[in-house]
Amino acid sequence: MFLKTFDSFRGFFFCLRIYFPNDFLTLYFNLNAMELNLTQIDRVETITKKDFIKNYFKPQKPVVIERFIEDWPAYKKWSLDYMKEVAGDKTVPLYDDRPVDYKDGFNEPHATMKMSEYVDLLKREPTKFRIFLWNILKEVPVLQKDFSYPDFGLRLMKGLPMLFFGGKDSYTFMHYDIDLANIFHFHFQGKKKCILFDQNQNEHLYKIPHSLITREDIDFNNPDFKKWPALKNAKGYVAELEHGNVLYMPEGYWHYMRYITPGFSMSLRAIARKPKNLSKAIYNVFIMRTIDNIMRRVKGQKWIDWKNEQAIIKTNQKLNK
Repeated sequence: MFLKTFDSFRGFFFCLRIYFPNDFLTLYFNLNAMELNLTQIDRVETITKKDFIKNYFKPQKPVVIERFIEDWPAYKKWSLDYMKEVAGDKTVPLYDDRPVDYKDGFNEPHATMKMSEYVDLLKREPTKFRIFLWNILKEVPVLQKDFSYPDFGLRLMKGLPMLFFGGKDSYTFMHYDIDLANIFHFHFQGKKKCILFDQNQNEHLYKIPHSLITREDIDFNNPDFKKWPALKNAKGYVAELEHGNVLYMPEGYWHYMRYITPGFSMSLRAIARKPKNLSKAIYNVFIMRTIDNIMRRVKGQKWIDWKNEQAIIKTNQKLNK
């Protein structure tokens, strides 16, 4: 009986393929290649402070500004070769995509390397190693001459310009920043894919409790909806950045960054302005991180495993309501 039924369905789809080839292919791929529900981020060539505040900051909506920094010396100078020239002797912290271990400290690097060696590695072959939160004022003060702090109508934290580097196909786990800041992400050399979600999507993302990340085994570039069904309900944004583009990420936005080609970016940030986000930032820094560090010391890997299990349990409970 089963074989007859199967043969009937197979014959039905065979006929569809013959008589409606284009429609069949559309149907087939829609059923077998589901993707995240992502909207392309608005793109503008440039923007005034007034328009930025009105159209993006107040509604807390992301935007890519394509040609905002063309008057910066960095626009013409900054490349991997230039970074090797001015910072080649600096030892840089490196991170890869290995899962969190209870022994790891907060933002503790997985390896270190001279910048010159790291740039050579990026240009030679794909690598998972990334540079994360590298303070250029502290490490390479001369780079400060190559950019200025733009006036978007927000007070930027001028002591915290951070650089991020990555090789082809390297990526960050989906996360949001501990201070829920407004972030301006300036990209240099190559291309980078950025996927964003706001905090209203938390219940769909398999968020790890007492943490700033989602489950690390989710591939947001090619998600498995059978394993992570709640992701089908998440609504987010996507954009590709090229040299000179600026991405504005509103307060507390989740972000997943994937390097399509080797490259690097600089982030400038402004403190969260919404009272709810500001209070959450204070909680994260002084309470959440403290609790997590204590539990790692007391429970070890069992604490990490419990948090990963809870991410699935809590998300699926909300999914099934």
